[in-house]
Amino acid sequence: MNPSREPPRKSGRKKTYLFGMIVLAAVGTGAALVWYPTQGEGRTKAKSEEAASRPIPVHSTKVMHEDLPVVRTGLGIVSPLSAVDVKTRVDGQLQHLAFTEGQEVKTGDAIATIDTRPYEAAVAQAQADYEKELAQVEQAKVDEERAQKLTTTGSGTTQAAQTAAAQVKIMEATAASGKAALDTAKLNLDFATIRAPVSGRTGLRQQEEGAILHATDSSGVVTITQMRPIAVQFTLTQDDLPDLVAGQENGPLPVSVFSRDGSKHLADGKLTVIDSQIDSTTGMVKLKAVFPNDDMSLWPGELITASITLRTDANTNVVPSSAIQNGQGGPYVFVVKPDQTVATASVTTGEVHSGMTAVKQGISTGDLVVTSGQSRLTDGTKVDASPADTNKLAATDGEKIQ
Repeated sequence: MNPSREPPRKSGRKKTYLFGMIVLAAVGTGAALVWYPTQGEGRTKAKSEEAASRPIPVHSTKVMHEDLPVVRTGLGIVSPLSAVDVKTRVDGQLQHLAFTEGQEVKTGDAIATIDTRPYEAAVAQAQADYEKELAQVEQAKVDEERAQKLTTTGSGTTQAAQTAAAQVKIMEATAASGKAALDTAKLNLDFATIRAPVSGRTGLRQQEEGAILHATDSSGVVTITQMRPIAVQFTLTQDDLPDLVAGQENGPLPVSVFSRDGSKHLADGKLTVIDSQIDSTTGMVKLKAVFPNDDMSLWPGELITASITLRTDANTNVVPSSAIQNGQGGPYVFVVKPDQTVATASVTTGEVHSGMTAVKQGISTGDLVVTSGQSRLTDGTKVDASPADTNKLAATDGEKIQ
């Protein structure tokens, strides 16, 4: 009798149980994968909606109504009103230099001395010749008087009297020539002392003591440059010429000078000359202004930026320049409405000065415009507007000239 075999029932049930557990785990994992993204998207959407409804913080200010200067700037150079190369007027050896380099001198101050001995001798010679000629004049007058008396008594001839009179005139002319020679000798002696022709500052000396100087030399002893007052030459475009001429008719226009990069104010002066011609190659007109320069802030040859006020536009709507945005349709601003939303307004801008821009059209006095934070704004955006410090805006933009 063959023994019967029992099927492995327990093993089958175990496999079925394990399979069921795997299926349940897979279903649970899938449900979790579906549930968690859905919940994450919901939270993100809720946060986005909350952020969108939150007002955007911005700074704003009211459109102001005030006078705005019309200012133009141009590059220029400081130039002295006078710069003289001091030369000798007589020949001779340079005996003494009476100045130090960089010294302030006044008109008439001694600069150098040429050897005076030859010129002193020339004066003495001319003086002696002149005195001799004066004596000859006196003798000729005595001879003339004697000849006239002899003619009167009949002892002399008329011709002799006329000759004596002519001799007096000859001697007087000779004496006059001698006087001129004496004056010339005295002038040459005076020229032996070289004096400052203008007041100013001496530069580097160009001759040394002991050198032989000639009146025909191309170089002088030193150059004296007038420093106070001093001039500035600069240029503006020909488009500004009408305003320049009109403004100058009412008095000299004010000019301010800044460092070359425009960051530092140096001096204030007045426009004195508008050049008579426009440069046809550049379309620029040359201008000249004069400055007291008492503090020596301007130096000859210095490159500068000049700023000139052409006129003042009265009663103009102005906003901080930071409020002006540029788009494809031109400049615009964001205007804050009473419900604290913003709307764009296209504007027509005018002059710019010290961080403020004139607005000719598009907004009105008292309108509230956004000055910062515009990058996140569109029409209808709700904002939390706080007042902007317009003085700080103007000061920041005005640190350099416009």
